Amino acid sequence: MSNPYDPNRPDNFSEPVDDLMITDDEGAEAGGPDRDRLSSSMRDTLHRIPESLSSIGRDISRTIERAISAKDDYVVAVKLSPEAQDKIDQLVAAGVFRSRAEAAAFLIDEGINAQSELFGRVGQKLSEIERLRAELRGMISKTE
Repeated sequence: MSNPYDPNRPDNFSEPVDDLMITDDEGAEAGGPDRDRLSSSMRDTLHRIPESLSSIGRDISRTIERAISAKDDYVVAVKLSPEAQDKIDQLVAAGVFRSRAEAAAFLIDEGINAQSELFGRVGQKLSEIERLRAELRGMISKTE
């Protein structure tokens, strides 16, 4: 990514700030070469502002995405319906996520959070199943 303030950028020219300033005696004639140069320089600067702001936004976005994806420990292959694939592709095309994997991971996390009550009940049932298994193992070991 290019930085408009990078001194090594080919279209950057290193012009002293003093050259942009017009003193009263230099700019006495309206529309003189110094005033034209100043006007041109200001237009160039103003045109670079949206690019610079966009660049900053992209940098922040990428930093956040890297921080979020740094915690990813597992890769899981899943089959998706055509509708789910389309929705994930929409998120990527809109620039919300960099990849289908990031979009899918986000949606899975959101689904788990939305179903927290279900996962609470599943956890209780799993504990009960484990207790019953331990009881059965105890019964088998007593008969041996």
